Amino acid sequence: MYIPPFNAVSSPDDVRAMVAAVGSGELVTVDAGGYPVSTLLPVLWRGDSVTAHFARANPHWRGIGPDSPALLVVTGPQAYVSPSWYAAKAEHGRVVPTWNYSAVQLSGRVRVHDEVEWVRAMVTRLTERHESPLATPWGVDDAPAAYLEAQLRGIVGVELTVERVEGKAKLSQNRSVTDREGVVTGLLSLATGESEAVADAMRAALEADAPH
Repeated sequence: MYIPPFNAVSSPDDVRAMVAAVGSGELVTVDAGGYPVSTLLPVLWRGDSVTAHFARANPHWRGIGPDSPALLVVTGPQAYVSPSWYAAKAEHGRVVPTWNYSAVQLSGRVRVHDEVEWVRAMVTRLTERHESPLATPWGVDDAPAAYLEAQLRGIVGVELTVERVEGKAKLSQNRSVTDREGVVTGLLSLATGESEAVADAMRAALEADAPH
């Protein structure tokens, strides 16, 4: 991933927080014919491994050999940036549109897990992660045992051992403070979830860059 220095997310904790906030990623591998194949999967990143699961009916997992190279692409909020939002437009007019976004790419080796207990443990951890904020969390054991066993037979686990981590937050850091503030105001005026999320990230970046 191309990452100019001012867009780099270098803190490991910040990168993990970005992945946790999104909660899913496109797992990309190469099939026997040399073509890239991808599937969007809910993911859980713990230590140096990312775990997830495929639907058994999805042919993607069958083409993954042991320790195959893989790329997981996690995409955060993104939005179009109009040059009309820059203060510089009124000053000299030398402005053009751009696209702001945040993304993490995890590269490494992937293997498939078709062991029932491994898959059950992975699903349990993933469920606990997403149910924990709820007032009445649902647990895997809440489902009837026979039903749960049937559902587990319908999925296959996958584990990515992470060897390279790249984090990027393209939030107009190369622009002046007034330009960045103008973009925040413009994004908020759109009143969409994505634009507001990008505006929030930009405000956090502005605060981090402000003199203390």
